[in-house]
Amino acid sequence: MKKLTHQFVFLFAICCLFSCKTEKTTEPEQKAEHSEVTNTSLNRVEPPNWWIGMRGPQVQLLVHHPSIGNYTPSITYKGVSLDKVHKAEKSENYLFLDITVLDAATEGKFDITFKNDKGEELTHTYELKSREKSDEEFVGFNSSDAIYLITPDRFANANPENDSVEGLNEQGINRTDGYARHGGDIEGITNNLDYIKDLGFTTVWPCPMLTNDMPQGSYHGYAQTDYYQVDPRFGTLQEYRKLADELRARDMKLVMDQVANHCGLEHWWMKDLPFSDWVNYQEHYEANIDTWNSDIVKRSSHRRTSNQDAYASAIDKKEMTDGWFVAGMPDLNQRNPFMATYIIQNSIWWIETLGLGGIRQDTYPYPDKDFMSDWAGTIMAEYPNFNIVGEEWSTNPLLIAYWQDGHENPDGYDSNLRSTMDFAMQERVVAGLKNEETWGTGLKELYVALANDFSYTLTEDLIFFPDNHDMSRIFTQMDGDITNTKMALSYYAVLPRTFQMYYGTEILMDDFAKPGDHGLIRTDFPGGWQGDTTNAFTGENLDDKKKDMQSFVTKLMNYRKGSKAIHNGKTLHYAPEDNTYLLARYNDEETVVHILNKNEASFDLQLDRFEELNLKGKTLKNIISGETFVWSDVLKLDSKGTYIFTTKM
Repeated sequence: MKKLTHQFVFLFAICCLFSCKTEKTTEPEQKAEHSEVTNTSLNRVEPPNWWIGMRGPQVQLLVHHPSIGNYTPSITYKGVSLDKVHKAEKSENYLFLDITVLDAATEGKFDITFKNDKGEELTHTYELKSREKSDEEFVGFNSSDAIYLITPDRFANANPENDSVEGLNEQGINRTDGYARHGGDIEGITNNLDYIKDLGFTTVWPCPMLTNDMPQGSYHGYAQTDYYQVDPRFGTLQEYRKLADELRARDMKLVMDQVANHCGLEHWWMKDLPFSDWVNYQEHYEANIDTWNSDIVKRSSHRRTSNQDAYASAIDKKEMTDGWFVAGMPDLNQRNPFMATYIIQNSIWWIETLGLGGIRQDTYPYPDKDFMSDWAGTIMAEYPNFNIVGEEWSTNPLLIAYWQDGHENPDGYDSNLRSTMDFAMQERVVAGLKNEETWGTGLKELYVALANDFSYTLTEDLIFFPDNHDMSRIFTQMDGDITNTKMALSYYAVLPRTFQMYYGTEILMDDFAKPGDHGLIRTDFPGGWQGDTTNAFTGENLDDKKKDMQSFVTKLMNYRKGSKAIHNGKTLHYAPEDNTYLLARYNDEETVVHILNKNEASFDLQLDRFEELNLKGKTLKNIISGETFVWSDVLKLDSKGTYIFTTKM
């Protein structure tokens, strides 16, 4: 286990300011058994359960209930000790309980009893579960995987009954409004897993599916108002678990999209904040709460370079990290140790509950960066084969590399984060394919960008993508040029990276009507709603161009799925000449040759320059067309486009 920046793992000596008393319960010989929860009168106890046999034996329970701070808790259960009780300095409606689950503990339920000075008593039944698999069996996504990103509200609506849920702030659906809810749900994803698998993808990443009880724009999931509840408009915890189980049954993985930086303004704790520093700029928020709006909020400066900048001023760092994203998203203060523990435990709870194959962490550079090192480090110490990808939306490889685990940063920072997103290469691929071929533009931009891989600790752990839920569709970025779109997709798929694609890219979904508009980017997938006249899942009424792209993606991704040369082979590329660019991935069993050709007319590519590949006389197969040829002196490229060949027959 790596040394964590702040030595997390529930060391609360620094929290004495908020502590009320220490109460350690001696382990008894007998335990109190309960077959079911005996008390549900407390507002909240989070995490709602925990596990025996964790590498880190401590858990901290957040208890929320009217005047609970005036009660004294006790636990009588073999192998479980109540080590310390903390009051919240701002609200008497909280207690934080530090609990150790020792090796002697067994699965089961036990009562936590709360008594006050008046003799009044409250009881809550808590459960310890057995783990379903060992920590080493939680295997995260890697470069052998291809990730299919979904906006759940816009993919498929399998259960119209949950489209609107009574009591929530936003009611109803409106499929004509890009920023309203459309009704997609978890069951809709589960029902179409075979489609995703047949496309050649091995991993599914849905945007967040926890409750967003916001008055508007709640469909996207990034303004969470309950970190332990599945949004009922998406389904239930059981349905979320079924999705994970069905993926595992297909030898596929589930990535959970999490948000440590902010919550939604309607989060339950925003109505009863436990500490005066629970969220950033809290004093300003509370002083203006009655007139709160987008003009009053102190926004993040978005100057992400302040994380790496040796010359950055303290105010620049603060305005970047502490500022809110928008007025409706309070910025969480991870420097508060109880908040830090809450976020870390929440991630672990979901990993165990769903058996996750990875986490995607939103807006990675925005929270306190030392906390993010602790967060990732604690998770990776508990699950050594797991993986996490952080979103760093930067086109500068130096900034991206800073966040990758093991990178030698001048300031000594170690993120403990294996994967980051390669926005830098994504941008250069689009530009290079669209730009005219000159001395420094065109295919040379791809070639030079790939040469920047020396910046990274391990390139295979970078997530590479043509598009995502926050940027224009790749077909739109390519100005509607199908050939360029195919060239981009194939290049993304063969590089030493982990590949990710947004749903609908395989059928040329676009945002031409209003480029960059999030509601349009996140368009409904055709066939996901009853009554859709076009069904991309079955191909019904899908036009020929879309079918052709769907077929191209299917062949490309299914080949990638079985190619170890692409997964973790060596890479060799040649400086572009004559409007062509050749790159190879190879190991002892296979060589994959990828050629991008910008020549509009038929072109004879002279092969003597590529002698280092040692392919002369060998038979290669085009993985898209299935045609074969013998590598000799000249390769005829019939038209502009992408060519992918393999020596594996």
